[in-house]
Amino acid sequence: MKRKNIAAANWKMNTTVQEGVALMTELCAHDLDRDAQVVVCAPATHLYSLGQLSTPDHVATGGQNIYTKDSGAYTGEISCPMLLSTGATYAVVGHSERRAYFAETDEFLGQKAKAALSHGLTPIFCCGEGLEIRKAGNHVAHVMNQLKASFALLTKEEVAKLVIAYEPIWAIGTGETASPEQAQEMHAAIRTFLTQAYGEEIAQGISILYGGSVKPANAKEIFGQPDVDGGLVGGASLKADSFAAIVNSF
Repeated sequence: MKRKNIAAANWKMNTTVQEGVALMTELCAHDLDRDAQVVVCAPATHLYSLGQLSTPDHVATGGQNIYTKDSGAYTGEISCPMLLSTGATYAVVGHSERRAYFAETDEFLGQKAKAALSHGLTPIFCCGEGLEIRKAGNHVAHVMNQLKASFALLTKEEVAKLVIAYEPIWAIGTGETASPEQAQEMHAAIRTFLTQAYGEEIAQGISILYGGSVKPANAKEIFGQPDVDGGLVGGASLKADSFAAIVNSF
């Protein structure tokens, strides 16, 4: 099974609705590689407006967060049915900022992924390690433990529908730099874990994205690694030209 090449934009808490519509319009005016799946994960306030735009078939939208319940007294949360009603088909689950700032646990993130899958949303499931763990040499074990704890709640068939994003948190905004070889090391370890836990066919079908400061200047080399199937792109996705160049780096 050929894995999808995926370029996912994570706008985080940036842009107004009007700015987001302008950015998406400008992005889609580029000749974007049709062999790459493009996913724009915009603020929830933007998603319905983005869904009304005329975009190429290979450009999808996604939420940056979801909740485990479909409805109820959960002020400020966004349910899977709400997200689907905007036209979004993806949802980021477990981004390092959600883990760090909002204390989201591995088990809770497994529940979120399960909720997304039950509604037909594709989770972009994030994992990664900080600088202290990386320097101690425990990075592979740490990330595998994250995945084991979250995926324990999922069936084999559900895991097969995930997209995984590896975030080298230690190399984001710290002055440290992750090399393509370091990205490959972790992606290969994740794929080995998937093979051992779920079998070769499932492991080879799951796209694993790199979420560590992907830019036009380094995208081609990073995406050229055998187990890197694309990127979850932050800052560089806020400019149409730079994100289009990343999309076209496969």
